[in-house]
Amino acid sequence: MASRLYQIGVTTLSATIGTVLATWTIDRWNSPHTAIAEMKRPPKRKRTLVSRAEQMKSLMAGEEFDVLIIGGGATGAGCALDAVTRGLKTALVEADDFASGTSSRSTKLIHGGVRYLQKAILGLDFEQYRMVKEALQERATMLESAPHLAHPLPIMLPVYQWWQVPYYWVGIKCYDLVAGDRNVKSSYYLSKQDALELFPMLKRDKLCGAIVYYDGQQDDARMCLAVALTAARHGATVCNHVEVLELHKKNDASGKKVLCGAKVKDHMSGKVFDVKAKCIINATGPFTDTIRKMDDPTVKTICCPSSGVHIVLPGYYSPDQMGLLDPSTSDGRVIFFLPWQRQTIAGTTDLPCDITHNPKPTEDEIQFILNEIKNYLNADVEVRRGDVLSAWSGIRPLVSDPNKDDTQSLARNHIVHVSPSNLITIAGGKWTTYRAMAEHTVDAAIKACNLKPERPEAVTSYLKIEGGQGWTPTMYIRLVQDFGLECEVAQHLAKSYGDRAFAVAKMASLTGKRWPIIGNRIHPDFPYIDAEIRYGVREYACNAVDMIARRLRLSFLNVQAAQEALPVIVDIMGEELKWSKDEKEKQIKAASEFLAGEMGLMVNRATKERIQIKLSKEEIQTYIKRFQLIDKENKGYVSINDIRRALKNFGDGDISGEQLHEILREIDTNMNGQVELDEYLQMMSAIKTGAVAYSRFARLAEMEDQKQEAQALKQKISVDRSGGGL
Repeated sequence: MASRLYQIGVTTLSATIGTVLATWTIDRWNSPHTAIAEMKRPPKRKRTLVSRAEQMKSLMAGEEFDVLIIGGGATGAGCALDAVTRGLKTALVEADDFASGTSSRSTKLIHGGVRYLQKAILGLDFEQYRMVKEALQERATMLESAPHLAHPLPIMLPVYQWWQVPYYWVGIKCYDLVAGDRNVKSSYYLSKQDALELFPMLKRDKLCGAIVYYDGQQDDARMCLAVALTAARHGATVCNHVEVLELHKKNDASGKKVLCGAKVKDHMSGKVFDVKAKCIINATGPFTDTIRKMDDPTVKTICCPSSGVHIVLPGYYSPDQMGLLDPSTSDGRVIFFLPWQRQTIAGTTDLPCDITHNPKPTEDEIQFILNEIKNYLNADVEVRRGDVLSAWSGIRPLVSDPNKDDTQSLARNHIVHVSPSNLITIAGGKWTTYRAMAEHTVDAAIKACNLKPERPEAVTSYLKIEGGQGWTPTMYIRLVQDFGLECEVAQHLAKSYGDRAFAVAKMASLTGKRWPIIGNRIHPDFPYIDAEIRYGVREYACNAVDMIARRLRLSFLNVQAAQEALPVIVDIMGEELKWSKDEKEKQIKAASEFLAGEMGLMVNRATKERIQIKLSKEEIQTYIKRFQLIDKENKGYVSINDIRRALKNFGDGDISGEQLHEILREIDTNMNGQVELDEYLQMMSAIKTGAVAYSRFARLAEMEDQKQEAQALKQKISVDRSGGGL
């Protein structure tokens, strides 16, 4: 009884605080956003995008830049766009590719942080409240600036205890009110019946109802790339695969040692050269301390890295337009379950980790996410390990604030720090607030390094990102009508490239079919077409990993499909970049290693190898028989020629050698180019337990068995027994 009274008391207290907060917020609803927008006019962008070769030429020219930004993630790209649109001569260098780190491995949400607001209200923490308010303002700005890459997404919070209904309702309403006139859409309550109608996979036992609220969703890697390309169109020099090796210093007029440039290396050509700059911004996320120690080897580390793993499941795990929030997992973290690009994303974890360029998901983290989402799905949805299509780990760069004496506590918001030599470090924060972080950083840079911008204030909140200027929700129809693209492909191009989709479509090759007229898919299960590879090279993709991970999102959606599409992708890139045969093989090897380690392919394979054979005697006898039907020569193993012969029996004689190898690789855990009986039995056991979703080889063996049984049945029924005819 006491606990029930406590719960009611907490609910009442939350409602009271929420009402006070609402009143306080309503007074500030009339934001000056519209008025300011009329006063400021962002500069016009250039119509043409210069090539990477021309960008490198500009970087190597020896001219002094006002700002040199290190890091091509969301924050670095945002800083480049902010600086160049203020009229500063801007350069950006990234050691790998744009968004190659944490910025492409997020939950894909644009959000203020429901959990942060809960802590702000219950703990009367004004700092957390201010952080949420800023994020909600920036959420609206992102949705407006890149409408093709970002869209509102309803997220359901299921409630399984009656007292939580008013508690969560008040909390979510406060979330709406803090957003003020920049709110996406209003939240609402759903009855049990309505909740199950919208999210039929939800567990119905003890369900009291649900609260639905709205946040934004984005394609994070393409968003980051679009910001960098927008900066390039405004005149910034942006170069990926260029690493900073050293920072240069000189004495200023007062005799103080200040930064004046950097020694960099272009990994594509191998050239090492110097870049002069009046100001250097460190926007390297988890690698913040690496650059800080280049500036001053004695500084204390401030980055506390945390691993956040996400998994991708088939699209049928969630409705097309409804996400799910689990507010209280077993380790206290929030887990999201979200539809994304026709698949389902689940995550994330939060574990301390080492800083690395190649973070890898672990089996324990994958199993944790699978176990948590089982708690919210009904019994009809069997959550299988084999349904994990892809898995990745991103390093969350939590930081302690070097501006404060107490460096033990982690900063909840982003921090901007200016070193004695004028290194401007921007650290912490999150994807949603990248634009505000960039604005604060450039403000600090202008002040610390005495820069003279044409425009003293940022204009990025009124700027359309690459592709957003001419985009409309029905633009894809013109792509279908004008170019003869498949509807699914046209929708994908419009959402990924915005008004640049027409430029992509013009590069598409003829299919030779009546319909679609153009647009050859690089994988039958996904709407990616050949033209995107060619266009991706013009978007500064330099290798196969750049293409499959960030220009296309194939490796994040389905790691096996990415592996299968690699040869086609490398062939097209080879044509564009004039790769030799050896270089193509090198690219396929590097991309395969990336898929195996960072995208979860090796974890999936290791899971298969650990599975013990759990089959009945009858099942084992059935599978041995099927195996022997494929192995007609009784070699004790099945070769690629056996698979080819079996496929010919079912009319698939035109299958390519690469496709045959794909079928073999699914089951060849020993990696010796052949399928042995124990591998086949292990696969069938994995399918039975759900550790593996499917196998084309297993289906082929089953069809061979069915064919033989049908032939045997014909032989048993003689003409005499059948009555001599009809």
